[in-house]
Amino acid sequence: MKVSRLNSKKLAKLTELALDDLKGQSIRCIDVRSLTEITDYMIIVTGRSNTHIKALADAVVEKVKESSGKVIGVEGRHQSEWVLVDVGDVVVHIMTAPVRALYNLEDLWSFGSTPGREEESGISN
Repeated sequence: MKVSRLNSKKLAKLTELALDDLKGQSIRCIDVRSLTEITDYMIIVTGRSNTHIKALADAVVEKVKESSGKVIGVEGRHQSEWVLVDVGDVVVHIMTAPVRALYNLEDLWSFGSTPGREEESGISN
């Protein structure tokens, strides 16, 4: 049986759904294709606690693997104030509220994005 590879938009949507299922807060998906060749989408989400952040990261990893996707890496899981999950075409930043406010990645990655291609909690089809 041939396994089809998820395109970046479907992978981002799958990742968002995994975060939403575990009640990730303020999920934001930013299309960064016009800004970098490293990835297509950045997803930023707030976790309520270090334990919640670990659970969100684990849910993303599990959902991507279930869909025959590849997890490239998970960084920061031991500190759990900011965990990065790299699934190739999508990079997920899971942070506590103070860390998210401090680094303000939304502004960093949104400055050159095309209007209408950045979405708050949801990727349109």
